[in-house]
Amino acid sequence: MSHSLDIKITKTSASRLKGTDFNDLPFGRIFSDHMFVADYADEKWQNFQIMPYGDLSLSPAIASLHYGQTFFEGLKAYKHPDGKVVVFRPDKNAERFNLSAQRMCMPELPAEIFLQSIASLVNLDKDWIPTSPGTSLYIRPYMFATDPYLGVQPSKTYKYIILTCPVGAYFSKPLKVKVETKYSRASEGGFGFAKTGGNYGGSLYPAQEALREGFDQIIWTDGRDHAYIEELGAANVMFMIDGTLITPSTRDTILKGVTRDTVLTLARKWSIPIEERRVSVAEVIEGLKNGKLTEAFGAGTAATIAPIASIGYEGSVYTLPDQSKAEFSNKVLKTLNDMRYGLSPDEFDWNYVI
Repeated sequence: MSHSLDIKITKTSASRLKGTDFNDLPFGRIFSDHMFVADYADEKWQNFQIMPYGDLSLSPAIASLHYGQTFFEGLKAYKHPDGKVVVFRPDKNAERFNLSAQRMCMPELPAEIFLQSIASLVNLDKDWIPTSPGTSLYIRPYMFATDPYLGVQPSKTYKYIILTCPVGAYFSKPLKVKVETKYSRASEGGFGFAKTGGNYGGSLYPAQEALREGFDQIIWTDGRDHAYIEELGAANVMFMIDGTLITPSTRDTILKGVTRDTVLTLARKWSIPIEERRVSVAEVIEGLKNGKLTEAFGAGTAATIAPIASIGYEGSVYTLPDQSKAEFSNKVLKTLNDMRYGLSPDEFDWNYVI
């Protein structure tokens, strides 16, 4: 693609690439050499820069630190055997980036800026893209308010930044999860559909409680009655019940996941019956009891497909069949991996070539 943005590029004088152990890539802790930074002021985006990854100098009064005006996206880049570099479905992330911006009273970012800024940064740091199975370059675009003003109103200035991280697998094993019936991730009329920081901050305490009880993750339920399934941790959740792929329909409490859409698209191609609707806790537990629930998994950018080994509810733990033999979710994962790593044709044009 042509990079029409006027981007000032300052390359690092001391790359950390050679000192990085690509056989040990904990998720989100190792950062590539550069970052993209832009400013929003006077009602326009400006000052497009790629600079060495490093600390920022900011006022302690900026609005994002006090009132939570901040959100982010997550997507991944891959390197093919022929050296071609691709980013998986960034157009969908660009759409969701602006949905979050609208809900948080923040300026939208033209999709072309989103795509070109990612392409420019990934291209500069393409040697940071790992190539071992299950690895990728995680891309984190985010925006935050920068007005140094202690007043509850939308900021007039913002920063847009992109960081990249070489990463391995997010989860190392099938998950033991708990259906949460006390705490809520989101409420109707709120901003559960936006990738804003507050959603994640509010989830930490109940997640820690679940860990103390021996679970890996939480299955969130609706905030009113805790009777309907919503998400799995920070991912969408899907169930195979009696041969039908069932997943909660998206609403203002549920994130419209890119991986979720990808899985549903593949299921339709394979003529798998699909139901996108409200999914009750009762029918999931009943499916576990009668054996009709054969697969359960999270679908998200970080984990891609995260199989669920067991589900805890009201003091009982229900074990699923061996998810390493789960026909549908394993087929999805293999199909996606082959497509993203350039091992099979990209029939949906999901790979955005840098």
